[in-house]
Amino acid sequence: MSKTFSFELPTNMASSGGDHTPAPPLDLKALIGVVYRRFWMILAGFLTTFGIITFVTFNQTPIYQAETVVQLDTEQKNVIDLGAIFSGLGGNTAVVDTEVLVLGSKSLLTRVAVQQGLVEDPEFNPSLLPPKKGLLSPVQGVVRAVTGAKPPADPFEGMTPEQKDAALLESAVGILSDKVSVSRVGTTYLITVTVSSVSPETAARLADEIAEQYRVQQLEEKFEATRKATEWLSERVSGLREEVEEKERRVESYRAESGLLAAQGATLTEQQIAYLTTQKATLQLDLDRARARAESVRRQMASGAGADGVTEVLQSQVISDLKTQRAIINRRVSELETKLGPQHPELISARNEAADIDRQINAEVSRIAGNIENELKVAQAQISSIQGEIGRSTYELRGNNQALVRLRELERDADTSRILLEEFLTRSKQTGEQDALITADANILSRASVPDSPSSPKKLLNLIIGCLLGAIIGGGLALLAEMFDMKISSTEDVERKLGANPIGSVPLIRTASFLGLSQTNPADYLVENPLSAYAESIRYLRAAIAFSDLDSETKTVAICSSLPDEGKTSLTLSLGRMSAMSGSRTLVIDGDFRRRQLTETAGLKPDIGFVEHLFGAGQLSDAIVKDRKTMLDILPLSQNGHTPHDVFGTRAFDDLLQRLRSMYDLILIDTGPLLLMAEARVVAGKADKTILVVRWRHSARSAARQSLTLLRNFKADVLGVTLNMVDLNRRRHHRDPGATYKAYRKYYQMDEKPSLFNWGGDKAKSKTNAKGLKGTVAVQVPPTKATGRSEPVDRISAE
Repeated sequence: MSKTFSFELPTNMASSGGDHTPAPPLDLKALIGVVYRRFWMILAGFLTTFGIITFVTFNQTPIYQAETVVQLDTEQKNVIDLGAIFSGLGGNTAVVDTEVLVLGSKSLLTRVAVQQGLVEDPEFNPSLLPPKKGLLSPVQGVVRAVTGAKPPADPFEGMTPEQKDAALLESAVGILSDKVSVSRVGTTYLITVTVSSVSPETAARLADEIAEQYRVQQLEEKFEATRKATEWLSERVSGLREEVEEKERRVESYRAESGLLAAQGATLTEQQIAYLTTQKATLQLDLDRARARAESVRRQMASGAGADGVTEVLQSQVISDLKTQRAIINRRVSELETKLGPQHPELISARNEAADIDRQINAEVSRIAGNIENELKVAQAQISSIQGEIGRSTYELRGNNQALVRLRELERDADTSRILLEEFLTRSKQTGEQDALITADANILSRASVPDSPSSPKKLLNLIIGCLLGAIIGGGLALLAEMFDMKISSTEDVERKLGANPIGSVPLIRTASFLGLSQTNPADYLVENPLSAYAESIRYLRAAIAFSDLDSETKTVAICSSLPDEGKTSLTLSLGRMSAMSGSRTLVIDGDFRRRQLTETAGLKPDIGFVEHLFGAGQLSDAIVKDRKTMLDILPLSQNGHTPHDVFGTRAFDDLLQRLRSMYDLILIDTGPLLLMAEARVVAGKADKTILVVRWRHSARSAARQSLTLLRNFKADVLGVTLNMVDLNRRRHHRDPGATYKAYRKYYQMDEKPSLFNWGGDKAKSKTNAKGLKGTVAVQVPPTKATGRSEPVDRISAE
């Protein structure tokens, strides 16, 4: 059968993927439970982490740090400012950050290593140190001798003395670079140089030397740059003088040859073109206005609205007077039409007068529109005329410009040479006068002092960090263990992770012996201690079966488990004995053909069993055996080992089951593991109810979930899931609403026997007499199908 694996968070931390019920909050009690469950893992993680940090801390070589502060002089004026080539340091962040890199550069550290002779210091030249002999040195020597391996070769083998010195210096500079830290103080112009060393004096000496060599390097660079600039300036000034004289002669000669006349810095042709261009711009505005008016008139006429909306028409006094007259005549026509007939001479005269006025208005409008068109033509003519003048002047200027271009080129060339000459003369004079005033762009603000105490390791801080880190790692390991814990720990897991109905928790039974802990038969323990917590849990299961369905009587119950060793057989036998002790006619059938554990647990060795009777080898009365301790009937399996391929799927089994229903009040069938045997699934489908047994902290959720899926596929009526072999002493560390061992110990009283629910509990004393054990308990059963709520069982007698 294929196996499936899944990953889930623990019950107290997240809900299952199939159940959307919100998980309970991660409260203090849940965290304490995690600590109790994973105490040794947390302790191991804590001690390991703390021990490693402690060992490293107390075996680390003390390191001393010295610090020198350098201040950058951003206000300094440089004596030579030729294109800012020799300028001082700027005040922006990029410049300061650049100087930080310069202070830690390889070239500067090489100067320091040479000045301080670090090649002769064993701290910076590991070849001067004696070879280290570790604990594995003898072993390494033996291994080399056995394998014939050569000892480590000399890294300087085959080098000349000069190459060896260079390699040693390179190595010293690399080690020094690892020990030097250069940083900027905030946003200021202060730079700190920190050097670490095993010697406090060496740390202080090297920090000061780095700052000093930085200033020396700045001065040397400036002096070298000044010297080169002076030599170059002298040569350049001499050449520029001759060049300026030659270029000025060329300018005057060309001006005389081309005859270019200029007034107020421009030629006459240029001035004329400028004037015409100005006039053209003015006329262009007039043309645009005339064109706009003409376009407006055309649009009005084209749209059929007439020219009444034109501004000139609206502003015309003549049209205004004519419209006034027309209004008067129109009023008169209206009056005459009401008094006279349509052919009356006076009415006809008035109408003719009105028409005449309309003709005068239209004539005036046409005249105004014509004037607008004439203005447009005049403006266009003026523009064309002045454009011709500009064209003629431009043609004339084109010839002048050909000569003027050359003239301006000569003038610019001469001006450039003249400016360069003046600049170089000024810089040459400044260089000669201020050469002795060059200073560095930085000064040492604070020199390093010899440290009194090492900067590392910080023992107290490391120990605190070790404690915190150890606690974090230990807690993290515990949380990881919880996250990967796929075991079922509580009835809450059954509800939320499996989506099934929990029907009780059966405690684990252990007995104390002289040599230690030993397991006892739970079914025998039930008979001997009828008022124990174990007996009460079995009584609860019996009540759950009895009240599982009020509409119809439940007679056949299949007891299943996902895998072997989950306590299913002992639970079945105990449940059968409890039912028989309560007065019910009860039969237990051993249905696990491969292991026959129920038969062995009951101490039976029959010749004729369940299989033999089912296939006609014996009578039912011969196969059924009476339990020696109770009135329970058992249908066992014989020891012949022969089992047909299909037992529960036959009609003979169906007939037997129907016959047994009429004989007994309750029939319990102990099946094989669901995930390993197909017969168990068939039995579950034929029984009235099915109970899935899950071993506490042993069964995997995936296996239980797969078993529930198989039961549903085979149409089994699952009554619920029972947690078996629950360690009551350990369960208090798991989030479970069930009672703990302490609560059970206070309530239940057992016989004076060395039997305990868990190792380490108190011996319980019985308050019953020698004649027998009787008691009455109140239990709560799961919701029934009829009422949908839990029904109490008032009195269940245990004998």
